[in-house]
Amino acid sequence: MKNIKKRTSTEDVLFQNLNRFFSTLDGIIDHEVVLTMQNYIQHGKITCLSHSLYVAYSSFRACEILRLDAKSAARGAMLHDFFLYDWHVPGNSEGLHGFSHPRVAHQNAKKYFELNAIEEEIILKHMFPLTLSPPRKREAIVVTLVDKWCTVRETLHLENRKICDLTLKMALIKSDEAND
Repeated sequence: MKNIKKRTSTEDVLFQNLNRFFSTLDGIIDHEVVLTMQNYIQHGKITCLSHSLYVAYSSFRACEILRLDAKSAARGAMLHDFFLYDWHVPGNSEGLHGFSHPRVAHQNAKKYFELNAIEEEIILKHMFPLTLSPPRKREAIVVTLVDKWCTVRETLHLENRKICDLTLKMALIKSDEAND
């Protein structure tokens, strides 16, 4: 008989959290254009899709704990870097990437999805202070801070690999299920 590792209660909670998280991303996570974010590197070897999932899940959990709109935080965070180009290649962005990509991501997000005011603010202001205008909505403040935290962790290779790998694996499974 095979040795089957039993999940711990911590893993059960993680899977419950991930299932709640992915239910908020219906229509986004399985969208073919969103999945192309896997083709673009964001930080080091981390793709835009992996980075956005990490920021979205971390923001979702923070907003749940703070009793904020976790669904809007997750959706806005999932689309915050929806710029769809390789920013490492000179000339690919409209101006300096750090300053311009929130507008491009916002335009792309509006093209494919209906956004509420919280989601729009998250996308447009997540690069504060580079965007000059600070986020005002609490969920946008959370995502802005979480994005910085995730970026530092990814750049220094300190990201939570278990969360990153699980969210990416579940996202790809969900997109496969939606396309069957």
